[in-house]
Amino acid sequence: MALRVLVGVKRVIDYAVKIRVRPDKMGVVTEGVKHSMNPFDEIAMEEAVRLKEKKLASEVIAVSVGPQQSQETIRTALAMGADRGIHVEIPAGKDYEALGPLQVSKIMAKLAESEKADLILLGKQAIDGDYNQTGQMTAAHLDWPQGTFASEVNVEDKTLVVTEIDGGLETIKITLPAVVTADLRLNEPRYATLPNIMKAKKKKIAKMTAADLQVDIASNLETLKVEDPPVREAGQKVESVEELVGKLKESGCL
Repeated sequence: MALRVLVGVKRVIDYAVKIRVRPDKMGVVTEGVKHSMNPFDEIAMEEAVRLKEKKLASEVIAVSVGPQQSQETIRTALAMGADRGIHVEIPAGKDYEALGPLQVSKIMAKLAESEKADLILLGKQAIDGDYNQTGQMTAAHLDWPQGTFASEVNVEDKTLVVTEIDGGLETIKITLPAVVTADLRLNEPRYATLPNIMKAKKKKIAKMTAADLQVDIASNLETLKVEDPPVREAGQKVESVEELVGKLKESGCL
């Protein structure tokens, strides 16, 4: 069974960038800041490409939801080996800032139905919001089985054998179609080669909006304030175990 695989690839602030809170404390600074593909989504894309290389997948489709710049993220996925891309454009502004797992999961579910996908691969979480919700919500919308925090995925006919990791290992068998979210231990993503980057420029990216998919992206959540985490207080040095125990008793920790 050759699978049609849908892979979510989110554009996020690069993991190496120091995050700065906006002066109005309603978000973080994004203008002039380096962005890249969410690292967990890179792992999901790598797994999809490996399935295709094993002749287990017939087509890999990269999906990104966001502003026009999200096409750069899709191009990266195409250079990694995706066959084509879908960009669901949400212009930068109020709607995009309010975009969360619920809205994205509705979009992914609609695309899975229209593309007749057999498997949806997502990163277990995005490094900006750290929600870890989109995969689970997508599975709920579709009423599909799910494997989360996947550290190993094997295809057996019309089923997947997924090893999940979260404080321990659990191996489950789920029927296709299904949703799987990738953990860091699943694989090591490849670097896109120059020839593949050039080929990616010729691959197709379909553009559409949430309205085209008949998805309501209105959010009921409101951001009240965004603040930097409190500065950690300096520790104290002690000369002996006895002094340490005394300090802990004084602070009420013992």
